[in-house]
Amino acid sequence: MPTSTRNYNIITDVNPKSYISEAYRTLRTNIQFSTIDNHIRSIIVTSPEPSEGKSTTITNLAVAFAQEGKKVVLVDADLRKPTLHHFFMKSNRIGLSNLLAGQFTLQQAISDTHIDNLSLICSGPVPPNPAEMLNSKRLEQQLEELKKMFDIILFDAPPTLAVTDAQVLSTKCDGVVFVLNSGKVKRDTARKAIDRLNHVNAKILGVVLNNKDRNKNESPYYYYYGPNDKK
Repeated sequence: MPTSTRNYNIITDVNPKSYISEAYRTLRTNIQFSTIDNHIRSIIVTSPEPSEGKSTTITNLAVAFAQEGKKVVLVDADLRKPTLHHFFMKSNRIGLSNLLAGQFTLQQAISDTHIDNLSLICSGPVPPNPAEMLNSKRLEQQLEELKKMFDIILFDAPPTLAVTDAQVLSTKCDGVVFVLNSGKVKRDTARKAIDRLNHVNAKILGVVLNNKDRNKNESPYYYYYGPNDKK
């Protein structure tokens, strides 16, 4: 969708009773039950290519977790083309890039949102070395601090095939949710992107098939496939 006409409304906030909001709550539940042995606390959401709906998905997922009573922080780790500050009408002057550069403290980088239990860390100014920043020891340190403060940490990562950032970040988090735009992304493209994540031993929790045509007997808006589903 062109940026000039993009709708940044958060459907789980403005219309929580809609079937789309219910689909996001189903996604939340599927993630919670995606693993038995390990508690999922840090998750990245990515896609093969731009404009597949990853930022919309992660924003609504964050709200769904917050509505359940979880203390959630949403982190814009797309340091090349940030988006999340638009959803919450926040300034992007201070954020993750400043934090990782040592310019601000974690408390200074975290901002409240209008949604109870949901905090936001914007991306901050676009740096010259995003992949190096995300692969730094400082990010690992800040992630450990966030785990002391929040129940769920959600990272919006850049598209997997565009840059290495998502691969780097996936090695530091508990799992990855992969967003595919139904009818747009090619099978070979999706497979190549997943192969890149598998190459770094990322734990793929499942795949969201976004903008799937709704049939009467099918779940609306998207499907969620777990890692063991043969789709």
